[in-house]
Amino acid sequence: MSFIFSKRSRTDSGVQRKKSKVREWTEAALFAIVAATIIRMFIFEAYVIPSSSMERTLLIHDYLFVSKISYGPRIPMTPLAWPFTHHTLPFTKRTNAYSTAVQWQYHRLPGFSSLKRNDIVVFNYPCGDTLYKTTDGSDVDYYITNLEIGLKAALKQYGQPVYRPVDKRENWIKRCVGIPGDTLRVIKGDVYINGKPSDNHPFRLMAYNIKMPNYWPIGKDTLAQMGLPRNEYFTGSIDSGVYIYNFTPENVKSIKALGGEVKADLRDRNSIRIFPFDTLKYPWNMDNLGPIYIPQQGVTIAIDTFNLPFYKRIISTYEHNTLAVRNGKIFINNQPASSYTFKMNYYWMMGDNRHESTDSRFWGFVPEDHLVGKAWLIWLSYGEGGLRWRRMFRLIK
Repeated sequence: MSFIFSKRSRTDSGVQRKKSKVREWTEAALFAIVAATIIRMFIFEAYVIPSSSMERTLLIHDYLFVSKISYGPRIPMTPLAWPFTHHTLPFTKRTNAYSTAVQWQYHRLPGFSSLKRNDIVVFNYPCGDTLYKTTDGSDVDYYITNLEIGLKAALKQYGQPVYRPVDKRENWIKRCVGIPGDTLRVIKGDVYINGKPSDNHPFRLMAYNIKMPNYWPIGKDTLAQMGLPRNEYFTGSIDSGVYIYNFTPENVKSIKALGGEVKADLRDRNSIRIFPFDTLKYPWNMDNLGPIYIPQQGVTIAIDTFNLPFYKRIISTYEHNTLAVRNGKIFINNQPASSYTFKMNYYWMMGDNRHESTDSRFWGFVPEDHLVGKAWLIWLSYGEGGLRWRRMFRLIK
């Protein structure tokens, strides 16, 4: 391609002719766009933290680089798209930034490592395949809305839903707590993998009921000693002298050392919003659920109407089979089925801020073809007080 970007061109007589400034700038801009697109597609991509679900590990307005080469770059599944956009064109409410005229099968190039337990991962939100759009262009979760108000009411309120291909679904970021082949449980807010405690990272936040000896909220000086200069982790009170804080395990130790009474503020009500969305068979909540087997590629499991709620979305949506239950019998691709062999690996993702995170507890497994990359580096961070210099250029763990 040297003839495209050369400084001079030749006339038919062989005399070199200098390019115009417009052409030079056009070629330079084209080269920059192509190079940046390749880098974004195959090496790393920028991402900004939009919510508190990963606090205290990641804060709102942390700007990250996400490594595509860690797990291997995913070849674009929707190749016809505007550069530097995701699913919607800037300054529009509903205009797609891509075309589905060409769709490629999932393929991933080799990477430096496989996804490991406790990695922080950016992925396409699995239940973002179908959604409703409001008049101002906001996304509304299709599945939760249908669960809460019913399909008929949802269609009346929002109109027909919108479908997005895998690589154009919303990007989310969570910590991987379960990998293929694991059996996971959550007991009183703590994660257990294959029967053993697994929550060993220091920044995990949970809600606690705190009662100090003086019956007052925790003082600013005490919070400052704990590395919390502002009272931002106070979330409310439930009784005279009892206050709710989102704290790490280390914070809890500090409060107990000061004579405070500490009790985890656990959710004990069963919820239809908790995966697998069946409170009769599985009366679970966000702090107590499982055991759940996380599917591994090539593994065959027995299936029946009791465990089908865990895997029906995998079978029908992620792995593109037809699925039906007739007279208590399961049919896959119109054939009776009592077992199923998984075609892909799956993962279980959870936010570090356990009581302020919508994660796999609410929507189940993340398929491997939804993985975008590994959160690698914070390159910029700012909050109410301005730039957070100590967080900048910090590797993410």
